[in-house]
Amino acid sequence: MRLRKNEGFTLIELLIVVAIIGIIAAIAVPGLMRARMSGNEASAIGSLRAINSAQATFSSSCAQGNYAATLSDLGLGAGGTGAGFISPDLVGANPVSKSGYKISIGAGGAAAASGVTTCNTASTVNSGYAAWADPATSGVTGTRFFGTNTTGTIWQGTVTLSGILAAATTVSGGTPIQ
Repeated sequence: MRLRKNEGFTLIELLIVVAIIGIIAAIAVPGLMRARMSGNEASAIGSLRAINSAQATFSSSCAQGNYAATLSDLGLGAGGTGAGFISPDLVGANPVSKSGYKISIGAGGAAAASGVTTCNTASTVNSGYAAWADPATSGVTGTRFFGTNTTGTIWQGTVTLSGILAAATTVSGGTPIQ
């Protein structure tokens, strides 16, 4: 009589391996979500820095000391063609979605300048600006809200900073991070 060789895994062994993988995944997922939120927040801060830099360049070289009213205006190059003052991923309708954040720009309470001619046919210019970045889904894509203005300071808060004023040196509900 011949004996058959039993090769392979039993059902119990396979279930134990699946259970161990499930436990490891349950431990890792919250850490991965925190890492993703942290990356999204870093991207939002970087976007606001880019807006500050683009507005400074636009103001000094194109708008006679005034600032662009929209992100689309910052995306226009001199003469309305060529490379703009800001990267294409931030150009679009207000707000622009990027890395789990909604990035917006506004006058921030500054009076609109009149009679200013720009180098890139910008539709409107303002004497100041404010920009803010809110998580697309608070608690999922990010937990902090960010804002910046003409002063170049970037602020963080636990609620939207959309009411930030163009020349504010203190922001209600926000603390400076830069």
